[in-house]
Parts: sequence; C-alpha cells; structure tokens
Amino acid sequence: MAVAVTTKTAWKLQEITAHSSNVSSLVLGSSGRLLATGGDDCRVNIWSVNKPNCIMSLTGHTTPVESLQINTNEELIVAGSQSGSIRVWDLEAAKILRTLLGHKANICSLDFHPFGSFVASGSLDTNIKLWDVRRKGCVFRYKGHTEAVRCLRFSPDGKWLASAADDHTVKLWDLAAGKIMFEFTGHTGPVNIVEFHPNEYLLASGSSDRTVRFWDLEKFQVVSCIEEEATPVRCVLFSPDGCCLYSGFQDMLRVYGWEPERCFDVVLVNWGKVADLSIRNNQLIGVSFAQSKVSSFVVDLSRVTKSGSVPHGLIRDDEPLVPPTPTGSSLRRIYDRPSTSCSKPQSRVKHNSESERRSPSSEDDRDEKESKAEIQNPEDYKEIFQPRNAICRTPPRNSEPFPAPPEDDPVTAKETVKPSQAADVQTPLPKQELQPDPVQRPPIASSTALTRTEPSVIPAARNEPIGLKASDFLPAVKNQSQAELVDEEAMSQIRKGHETMCVVLTSRHKNLDTVRAVWSTGDIKNSVDSAVAINDLSVVVDLLNIVNQKASLWKLDLCTVVLPQIEKLLQSKYESYVQTGCTSLKLILQRFLPLITDILAAPPSVGVDISREERLHKCKLCYKQLKNISNIVKNKSGLSGRHGSAFRELYLLMAVLE
Repeated sequence: MAVAVTTKTAWKLQEITAHSSNVSSLVLGSSGRLLATGGDDCRVNIWSVNKPNCIMSLTGHTTPVESLQINTNEELIVAGSQSGSIRVWDLEAAKILRTLLGHKANICSLDFHPFGSFVASGSLDTNIKLWDVRRKGCVFRYKGHTEAVRCLRFSPDGKWLASAADDHTVKLWDLAAGKIMFEFTGHTGPVNIVEFHPNEYLLASGSSDRTVRFWDLEKFQVVSCIEEEATPVRCVLFSPDGCCLYSGFQDMLRVYGWEPERCFDVVLVNWGKVADLSIRNNQLIGVSFAQSKVSSFVVDLSRVTKSGSVPHGLIRDDEPLVPPTPTGSSLRRIYDRPSTSCSKPQSRVKHNSESERRSPSSEDDRDEKESKAEIQNPEDYKEIFQPRNAICRTPPRNSEPFPAPPEDDPVTAKETVKPSQAADVQTPLPKQELQPDPVQRPPIASSTALTRTEPSVIPAARNEPIGLKASDFLPAVKNQSQAELVDEEAMSQIRKGHETMCVVLTSRHKNLDTVRAVWSTGDIKNSVDSAVAINDLSVVVDLLNIVNQKASLWKLDLCTVVLPQIEKLLQSKYESYVQTGCTSLKLILQRFLPLITDILAAPPSVGVDISREERLHKCKLCYKQLKNISNIVKNKSGLSGRHGSAFRELYLLMAVLE
C-alpha cells in the first residue's frame, strides 16, 4: 500500500547573493513575487522571487540605500538613502522618474499612497514629509516625533497616515487637515512596525518591547495588547480577509487574534531576522538578509490555524473563548474607498510654503541623468514589466503557488501532527541548490579579485561559527588511503577541547550568579560594580541589556561606572557588544548630557555644599569620559549600514561636546 507523503508547513525557498556589498534594506511587492533589495553599494536591485538572476539594477544614489517601497501595482519603486535623498523609478519604462530632496538625515521609512501619486517619507531627522511625485515637490511636513520614524502606512481609504518611531509612540495624521489626530502611547520600546486592518478602523503595532498592540481608530484606545517572551516584533501583516494578524519574530511566525487577545498558532521558520512579509495563493512569503545574502521562505497558510476555539497559549484566562467575527461582518466602521483608483487622496491637501516645495532645477536634472536602470535579465524583464494586454495591470497575474517539498521522513506522515508542530526549523535546500550556481552572481562586477578574509565585525545573528571549519577539529589525513576516519578517533579529537569549554562556561555562570546575588539586594550600582570587577565584557553586556530596558534605573553615579565599559564595547569586534554599547550611550546622552553641561556651566556656589561638590565631581568625570568616547563615535560615524546609522545618531547627540 502506498504511503501518503505530507508536505512541510514552512520551508526555505532560496538564498541569493543580492549585492557585492552588504544588503541594507529590502521589500516585497504586493504580489509576493517581486523583490527589491538596497545595498551599501548604493544600488537598488530588482529580483523575481525564486529566480537566481537580477532582473534590473537601479543606480543614482551616492550613499547606501536604507529604505525601499514598491507601489501596489508594482510599477513604481521608491528608495531612500543614508544622505536623505529619495529617488522614484518607473519599473516598466526602466528609468528614473523623480529625485526628491529635503530630509537632513537617513531615510528610515517610505510608503506609497494607495490611490494618488503621493509618497510619504520618515527620517532620522524625526520629520515626516508628503511628496507629490508628479509635481516633484513636498506637499506637507508633519512634525511631532522626537526620534527616528521607523515605519509609515497609509490607511486603505488614503485619508490617514500612521507613523511609528523610536520614541515609543504611534501617531495618526489627518492628511487633509495636515495635523495629528491622535498619539497612541503604551509601548515601552521603539515601535518597529505599524499596519492598518484591511477593512475595519483598527491599527496594529509591533515593538522592540516584544508586544503587539491593537488600537481602535474610532474610540482612540487600545483594544488589546499581546506580550510574548520572544524577540522584538519585526513585522506584522493582517490576513487579506482581516480575520487574524501574522507577526514575524526571529525564526518564528505567530498568528494572533484580538477581542479576546490570543495566539492561534506558532510556526517555527528558520528565517532569522525576518524583514518583510507578503501573502499570495494562500502562502505567506517572508524575506530576510544577512550581510550580502538574501533568503526567502514560504509558509503554507492552509496548514496554519487562523481561527477556532483551540488557540495556542491563551493570553487572557478570565475571558471566555469566542469565535472571531465572521468574514464580512465588522465590529467597527469600515473604510470608504474611492470608486476609481486614479483619484487624488484628497482635494483639500494643504500645500507647504514655496521654500518647502522644490521646483525642478538643473541640479536635479543632472541627478536624474546620472541615475539609470541597467536591465540585466531581458527575458524576465519583458515577462514581468512589458505585457500590455490589459488596461489595468496587476502583476503577476496568474502565478502558481510555490511547490512545497515533502517531509524528511515519509513514515511519520501517517501520524496526525498539528500544523504548527510540523513546521520545519532547519530546512535543507533541495539537492540542486546545494551546488554553486554558475549563473548566480552579484549584479555589480568588481574590478579587482575578491579575497576572503575573516570579518572585522562578527554579526550578532549568524548560523555558522566565524573563522572556524569542522575540518580543523579532525585529525589531519596524511595519505589519501586514510581518508576514512574511525569514529572513536574522530570523537576523541573533538572531545579534546570539551573540558576547557566547560570550565569557561562554568566560570561565566558563577560570575553571573555573583552579579545576580548583588542585584537581588536592589543595589543597581553595586551590581554593575561587581560585573565590572569581574573583568569580563560578556557579563557587562548581559547586565546592560537588562538595565537598558528600564531608563529609570539609570543614575549619574551609574554613568561614571558604565561609560568606561561603553568605550570598550564600541571598539569590540562583536556586533552585539557594539549594539549594546550604542543603546546604553544613547540613554546616557538623552537623560544626563543636558544636566552635565548645565552643572559644569553654572557659577561656583557660595559656601560649602558637599552634595553639590560630589555632583560636580561626577559630572566632570562623565564629561571627560564622554569626550574620549566622542572621538570613537566620530571615527565610526562614516561607517555604512546599521552601525554607521547608529554612530551618526550618537554623533549628533554629542555635538554639544565639540
């Protein structure tokens, strides 16, 4: 009797080398079949998902591309760079359409208006700008955030704009009135993503505080808050029918419901730090990047629980479980969409002053002449962008679902397994993908030969040891005839370093126990002192990661102890150490730098004031340490990618020290 072979719930689709340098941003098109990547090489490359070759390479930016967005029809793409410039390309005509200048710092977020030819941009300079692509000018500037704007989304009816920022807030803007409607507070960490419900007046936001919050846009209040003991929320996406929310965490997909709040399903996917999600043919496509590689993954939504009375991990135990609202009915108002897709988003948009609106200039024209689209795969380009059979195109038109690979062990297919349990954590590639693809290559050819060297910065998320090879731990083969190793001999070689590793880990565990014992007394400074005295940066990093989550724990005397450690962390080769150091330094600068400069600038007091003298001594010590760190920050502010962005933000905060 033939055994039925079940397919996987989640699998890796492909991995490509997207750029000749590190990838700094990527985005999926609405069809889930078009992928755009931005790199430190200042290029935007266009790909067809599950195909190895680049379709088109767009040039023009002079600094790394840090934000991308494709419009709904997949005809236009907008890219924002580290310098604050924005470029819009027409993919069908394969040419630059507009260059938009006005931001003073990195472009962190972009979004296309659903109907009109408008683009919204959010920047590290805390401003949000609305651009008219046709008129090549800024229509309006929205000010209100105090830190970088990380995500922008237009409402389905095109009347509102939602923004999420590092200042822990979500703001809702009225485009017609040109002002803020409401500010949603409640997140305790930077808000990474925001998304409108496709039908109802409902908004979802995901944050680094590991929570997903749902906001009612009629009552302007929180509907529910789901907190997970997982990693920061990286991206969220409502299902097309609006019955659930898909949330992307590191190596994990969670499916949420609200009213009441609950988790329907959890799917383990080995996608690392997922960067974007899209849904097509009842499949969820997720993409992530690490260094110059971009990986795409597929989750079969037919095998994922999206509703029902048996959810995973009920969040509220005091409320009865009720089925979600049937598709088609709504607890809230639904959006009124225009009858045509060519109408403007509103007829009462306020235009900015003439100084804010940029008219075409010779400098802009020169920029656009220097920008070009290099078609590297004419066959795919014509197939995707050139067909003109219909008046209104919606690519790709009749795409088939990506085929799912079979389970690794067909025998287990006879057992009944929950869909979420059947998800593959470490999915091997098909055999043909294991071989190097002679056709696949970075779109940009280097003029000199590339040499493989050990990276100067070790990434925080990595799937392989850096600079280590399995063959280094096995006995050297003297003769080809001895290629077959005896298992016992190989194991003995591998075990040689086992005791040493155990001693190192045991020592670190004891050190952390020591710090934890002091921490439990409630004396934060003494616990930090004990961690510093151990002289192990890994222990300091573990402790700072906790202290950074609660800004109220920071005091001036704590800064005097931590700042020398931050100086060491910023110069570490480990990316995670540098990230922790940047976060701690940013907190210190925001909370204490104004106090330090005010106290140092104040005239001397009359008489003896011991507490003031102590405070003055601490401020002088902190100022001296900050001056030393400012030199490191200044030198590293020229780096590209996320590191460079963080150091440039710190450099701006430390400008008062110059």
